[in-house]
This record gives sequence, structure tokens and C-alpha cells, in this order.
Amino acid sequence: MKTLKESSWISFSDLMTALMVIFMFIAISYISEVNKEKQKIKNIVEEYQNDKQNLYLELKEEFKDDFTKWNVVLNKDLSIQFTNPDILFGRGDRYIRSNFKGILDDFLPRYFNILMDKEYKGKILEIRIEGHTDKVPAPSFDADSYIGNIKLSQARATEVLKHFKLSDYYKNLQDSVKVDLKFMLTANGLSYGRMLGEDKQLVKYTGIEPNDDLSRRVEFKILTKTEEAVEKVIKELKSK
Repeated sequence: MKTLKESSWISFSDLMTALMVIFMFIAISYISEVNKEKQKIKNIVEEYQNDKQNLYLELKEEFKDDFTKWNVVLNKDLSIQFTNPDILFGRGDRYIRSNFKGILDDFLPRYFNILMDKEYKGKILEIRIEGHTDKVPAPSFDADSYIGNIKLSQARATEVLKHFKLSDYYKNLQDSVKVDLKFMLTANGLSYGRMLGEDKQLVKYTGIEPNDDLSRRVEFKILTKTEEAVEKVIKELKSK
């Protein structure tokens, strides 16, 4: 016959076992929820990586016969570098040369036709037009060399944007598309903070000597909403 002490011990053991089972199910449920959110983030990242890859392939195919002729580089990060200073602008000048205007008139409509396709609607955060210079001072803009080149590179990027807005292609766009473009399009002057080497890579990361001619350039860049989408999922997870 079991004593009262033995009976109480068995009841206490059963209670501890039951609690352990409850805690185990809670832990499994939590881990499962975390894994679901991780998978959700992974799916979002993969989706936007696929979009970037598709954009890259479309741009590469569209301009395969032109980029070599124009001395233009398309990078995997979707940046497009126009790196022929003799065609782009006069030295220390903000205004677009006629040859570059002709290239832009050919490039811009085809470029934006791809970006504004319904396949990428809502997935592009920003379309940047960047101006870059070498270290030659620009005293007509500012006595400080870096600030002077900030102003010069900003003026050049702005002139490219202005040229686009004055084009027949832009004027004939639907008003809703113009609204979207005004939200996404920016002109940015970066002075000589991001100079290129002979390999057309940023000297900050390669350590090689900068090339002035290649550094004086205009770049078009596309930023997708990948990070924005991931941050939204993380906020949802934290709020639970």
C-alpha cells in the first residue's frame, strides 16, 4: 500500500511532467513561428534578387549593341556608368555636350521603358542620376575643392535629369507615370568621393590609383525595395 507521502510525490511528479510538456509545446510553437518569419524574409529577398537579376538581363540584352560603342559599363548591382569625359561635359563645365545629348536621347526612352514596365511596378524605390568628378578644383563653383566639385557634379546630374524632363518621350508619358517618376528620380552630386581605378572599380575598395578620366562620369542606379520589405516583416515580428 502506498503511503500518503509517496502519493503526494507521484502527484507532484505528474504536475512537473505536465508543465514540462506545456513548456515544450510553447517552445516548439515559438520556434515554428520564428522559422515561418525567417522563411518569409527569405522569400522576399529571393523575390527581389530575382527582380534585380531580371532587370540586369533585360538591360544587358536591350543595350548589347550600344554599351561598347558608347563606352558604357553595366554592373550586376544595376549601376550604369558613362565613363567617357570627352563626350559627357567640357572640363569644369556643367552643360551636356551635343554628342552626349544624342546618346541620352537614344538611351533614356529605352531605359525607362524597361524600368516602368508593370513587372517592376512597386518594386523600385529610387532611380538615381549621379554626377562624379576628379580632384581638379572647380573654383567657379566654390573655393573649397571638394565642395566645388560637389556643386559641379550636382549641376551635371541635374542637367541630365533636366534633359530627360524636356524630352518628347517624357512629355508624352501618362500623368500617373510622371508622378511615379518624380517620386523615384533623384539627381545626386558626389564630387570625387567615389573615384574609379583603371578597372572601373571604386578605388576605396581596391586600393589602386584613381583614374581621372574614368572618374569623371555619370551613373544611373536603381535601388529596389528589398530592404524596405524585409524591415516591414521584422517590425511585424517584433510587434507580436
